[in-house]
Amino acid sequence: AQDTLLQAASRTTALHRVEVLGAAGLVTAFGQLVIRMLSSGNGIDVTEAILFHAGRLPRLRTVASAVLSVVIVAMGTSLGREGAPKQVGAVLANEACDRLGLSDEQRRLLVACGSGAGMAGAYGVPVGGALFALEVMRGLLALRFDGPALLSSILASAVAWCFLPNAPTYVVHDAGDTASLAIFAAVAAPLAGLASLLYVRLITAAHRHRPRGRVRYVAPVAALVALGLVASRFPELLGNGKDIVQGTFSSALAPALLLALLALKPLATATCLGSGAPGGLFTATMSFGALLGAVLGVASSSLGAHVAPEACAIVIAAAVLGATTQGPLSAIVLVMELIGRDRSFVVPMIVAVVGATLVARSIEPRSIYDARLTDEQVRARRAPPKAA
Repeated sequence: AQDTLLQAASRTTALHRVEVLGAAGLVTAFGQLVIRMLSSGNGIDVTEAILFHAGRLPRLRTVASAVLSVVIVAMGTSLGREGAPKQVGAVLANEACDRLGLSDEQRRLLVACGSGAGMAGAYGVPVGGALFALEVMRGLLALRFDGPALLSSILASAVAWCFLPNAPTYVVHDAGDTASLAIFAAVAAPLAGLASLLYVRLITAAHRHRPRGRVRYVAPVAALVALGLVASRFPELLGNGKDIVQGTFSSALAPALLLALLALKPLATATCLGSGAPGGLFTATMSFGALLGAVLGVASSSLGAHVAPEACAIVIAAAVLGATTQGPLSAIVLVMELIGRDRSFVVPMIVAVVGATLVARSIEPRSIYDARLTDEQVRARRAPPKAA
């Protein structure tokens, strides 16, 4: 079996980690320079394109950003790997719409489906990818949209399974006492909701304070070297957070390390994002939720609750995903597909996701995928959809 990023990083010296992250910073700076030379104007986020530009994206700039994302995420930046396939899927759908002469409404749907297909292919989650396309990217669930979303996500997953293992991403244990876990979920859901809105605001601040002008070519180097220095003590911070999630789902992380990573992982992700490095947020966000759930699970167990910390990590990871993306259905299905489990986690997960999402959404209307939108654009997105 291939080593995980954490296993590979743990065998290197602290200096080597700093060197690799510093190189990633240089690649980011050079990549941004090349992107600006190849394509004038500002980049458009996929969510923004779907909502306010009828799904139209700057093709060259978006694909170049996706390629840069693949390279630097592989080098250890604390961002998700789904950003690139989402972008490429959206660009391909946009190109198909141009060639077929489809309407703006059809383009919005198909670009969202292309983005969801990228998610489905990256993680092998066909149903979750389809729901993500409709609930999170398109922002509208409707029967007439289900067919294109499911078909595109299933096809993307089938192609990915030709090259990648068709197996759950995470290995997990049984839920244990489901009733106790459901009670834990109900109590912990408001905390997960509050933590989620703080996380969303952190990501929003990182986007808003991205460097401009010449500083944009210096900031990635400084930020990623700083990450390398911290990773010399905490190599778990490297990468999208998959190793952290697996560690919490199998109780492989000590309580002190859980607390440290709970504080450091969101800061690492925001630092990378705020420096101008492109990348996804899905697994990074899931790792934050899993860490929070594991910490709350350890605390509950010490107080006499009959819950396993690893089960708590799974439930709260789904809750934080639902609250930060404001896509509760897609979050539940995505986590169920990622862990390959069904009935034992369903009720606690629904309780946690619904509770956390209600708390977060009642205070913060923005999701992590709205982070680049202005306040006016967020209000426009929340406006009731027009009747079909």
